[in-house]
Amino acid sequence: MKLRLNWVLITLLFLASSAAAFAADATVLKPPRGAAVAIVIFEDMQCPDCSKAYPVVWEAANAHKIPVVLHDFPLPMHNWAFDAAVWGRYFDQVSPEMGNEFRKFIYANQIQITRDNLPQWTQKFAAENKASVPSDKDPDGKLADLVKADYLLGQRIGVEHTPTIWVVGNSGVSVPLVEEVKVREKLGQMIEDMLSKAQPVAAAKVNSPAKASVRKKNIVKTPKKAG
Repeated sequence: MKLRLNWVLITLLFLASSAAAFAADATVLKPPRGAAVAIVIFEDMQCPDCSKAYPVVWEAANAHKIPVVLHDFPLPMHNWAFDAAVWGRYFDQVSPEMGNEFRKFIYANQIQITRDNLPQWTQKFAAENKASVPSDKDPDGKLADLVKADYLLGQRIGVEHTPTIWVVGNSGVSVPLVEEVKVREKLGQMIEDMLSKAQPVAAAKVNSPAKASVRKKNIVKTPKKAG
């Protein structure tokens, strides 16, 4: 309950801030180190459209051998999205691949999940993947803080809905190449176009991207807890 109240408070305080102070600027998004191009997605596991976009994004990433950078953006209107995002972070700690599989599992079963039965679905996923589920997934609140930091980053660059997807490239200068994906059917072509424009990365080792998602954790400061 305390976690939810803190999250609501942070959301309300942020929305009360001046919109002009957080003008849309997606140029802070960059490919992870060693990659010339990446797909960046802000997602909400309770969002029906995210469940449709998730496999499309990974299919395109695998086909073009580029990484996916995931960011949590649980909308306040969704009553179990935040908890699901924290669980996703928990399974990321077990292994990035398991974190990805958890999100895939939640999206596949999304229509049956509620705030009350999310723990049971999490237990089911863990049992199927021979993973343990602790009584407290986030005892020190650090995973929740990472989710909140992603949300604040999304607000900072002007994310207004989920999923919001960009194809980003390394331009070789301080400002990267960024293009928002508005028509998913064009995602493959957008990636190819970005690959043709992006600066090659000499030390690139991303030959099989989607071994796991990549997360940007330190773009914005994690908000301090009250008290």
